Amino acid sequence: MREDAVLPGQPGYPAYRRAAGGAVVWAGFVAVVFGVGAALRAAGKLPVDPVPPLHASARLLIGPLVPAAVVALAGVAVLPAAARRLRWRPLLTVAWLASAFWAVVLQWPDGVSRPLTAPTEYLAGLPAMGDHPLSWLRGFTRHLQEYPTHVKGHPPLPDLILWILRWTGLNEPGWAAALVIAVGTSSTAAIAMTIRTLADEETARRALPFLVLAPTVICLATSMDALFLGAAAWAVALTAEATAPAGEDTPHPPWGTIPLQSSSPVDVGHKAFHRLWITVLQWAGVHGRSTARTARDGAVDAQAPGPARERLPAVFRPRLGRPARERFPAASRTRLGRPARERLPAAARTRQGSLVRRLVVAFVGGIVTGSLPYLNYGLVTILALPLAVFLLTRPRRAVVVTFVLGCAVVPLAFTLGGFLWWDGVAATHAAWAAGAGSERPYAYFLVGDLAVLALIIGPTAAGALPYVLRRGGAFGVLTAATLLGVLALDLSGVTRGEVERIWLPYAAWLTAAAAVHRPPARRALLVQAVTALLIQALVRSPW
Repeated sequence: MREDAVLPGQPGYPAYRRAAGGAVVWAGFVAVVFGVGAALRAAGKLPVDPVPPLHASARLLIGPLVPAAVVALAGVAVLPAAARRLRWRPLLTVAWLASAFWAVVLQWPDGVSRPLTAPTEYLAGLPAMGDHPLSWLRGFTRHLQEYPTHVKGHPPLPDLILWILRWTGLNEPGWAAALVIAVGTSSTAAIAMTIRTLADEETARRALPFLVLAPTVICLATSMDALFLGAAAWAVALTAEATAPAGEDTPHPPWGTIPLQSSSPVDVGHKAFHRLWITVLQWAGVHGRSTARTARDGAVDAQAPGPARERLPAVFRPRLGRPARERFPAASRTRLGRPARERLPAAARTRQGSLVRRLVVAFVGGIVTGSLPYLNYGLVTILALPLAVFLLTRPRRAVVVTFVLGCAVVPLAFTLGGFLWWDGVAATHAAWAAGAGSERPYAYFLVGDLAVLALIIGPTAAGALPYVLRRGGAFGVLTAATLLGVLALDLSGVTRGEVERIWLPYAAWLTAAAAVHRPPARRALLVQAVTALLIQALVRSPW
C-alpha cells in the first residue's frame, strides 16, 4: 500500500491525487500574487515593500542553511514514528523541543535575537517606561506617538511583559528571544491537545509532525507575534480542556497509542500485544461491564463480557472474591475508604478530574483569553476559536460563568490601571493612518495577505483545507473558525502588508489540516520543510 493511501474502512485523504492538485493551485495563486506585486512595484505603486506582498528583501542564502536542511531531513525521518509510538505526554514534550530547535536552527544564520533589537521593536520602548510601569500605563495613549513603531501599533501588555523580564534581572535581548521561542513553540503542544480533546488522539498525533516542521517557523524565533501565538493557542487549549464533555479516559497499553475501544488500525508488530492487553483488562473487569443486567433483579446476561463473577446473580458474587466493602449497601460504602470523587453521580465526573478542577482550568483559560486583545488588537478575531469550542462542547453553566469571570480579570486590571482599550484602538489607528501602512493599496493586499498566509502554511496544509472543511466534525469547525478570524481581519484593511508575522496565531491552526494525510506521510512533510527552507533562503525578513 502506498504510504499516503486512504485508510481501509475510514475516511481519508487521497494524498497523491488531491495533494498534487492542491499544490498546483497553491503555487499558481502565490506566483500570480507575487507577479502582480512585482508589476505594481515597478510602476511605483508599492514603494514600501521590496518583495510585495512580503515585507522583505530578496537574497540567496545556501551554505548557512545546510545545518537546517540536515535537521529537516532528520525530522522528516523521525517525527512520524515518534508521533505513532511515544506516550502522549512525552510526545508533547518532544514536539515542543523539536519545534524550538527547528526554529532556532533555521533562524541562526540571521541571528536569533537580532530582530528584537531593531529600533522599531518593543525593547526600544522600555527606556520610556523606566522604573514606573504604572505611570507609563496611565499615559500610554497620550504619549503613543513618541514610542517605537511596534509599541505604537499594539496594546501595552507586550512591553509590560518585557519590563517584568528585565525587572527580574534578565536584561539581555537573548532572554527576550528565549521567552518568545519557548512560548511560541509551545503552541505545537497546545494545538495538539485541543485537537485531541475535541476530535480524537489519532488526528492530533498525525498533526504534530506538520506542526513542528511548518513554514510558519520562519517567524517563531524572530517576532513577538510568536508570543501572541502561544498565548492564543493555550487560551483555546485550556478552554477545550475545561468545557469538553465528561467521560472516562480510554486506557492505553503501556507503550501503545491506539485507544482500546477504537476501530483504528494497529501496527502489525503490536497486534498481538494489543490483543493480550485487551484480554487482560477484560479478565480484570476494566472493560466490558454488561449493561444488560441490573443490580435490582440480579438478572444474568450469559453473553456479556467481563469477569465471570459479574455474570452470576448478585447473591453468589461475594463467594467469588468480591471486596468486602462491596457487600454493603451503596449508601454505606463511603465509610470504607472509597475516594470522594467516586461518591459523586456519574454526570458530575469528568475525564480530567473533578468539577473543581474543571472550574479552575476554565478560570485560567478565561484569564489567558481575556489577555489576547491586550497583547494585540487584531487578536479580537481569533476569539472565534474559543467561541467554536463552546459551540462544540456546550459546557455547564458554572463552567461558562467561571470562564467569563476569568475573561474579565485582565480588562478590569488595565482599566483600573488607567488604560482604556477603546482609546488605545483609536490612538493606534490614528498612528497607522499617518504612516506608510495606510498608503498600501487595499485591493492588492486584500488578496496579497491571503497569498502570504498560503505561503507560510505551506502547500500540504493549504491543499488539505477544502477537504477538512468539507469533512466537518470538530476538526473542521476549528479550521472554519480560524479562517473566519483571518477573513475578518483581512477585510478590516488594517493588515495591509507585514502579515507574515501577524498571521502566526492563525496560520499554526491551519497547518494542522495536513493531519488528513495518512501517516507517516513523509513526502507531504518533506514538502512543508522544503517550503520553510526556500522562504528562508530567498527572502530576508526584518523579523
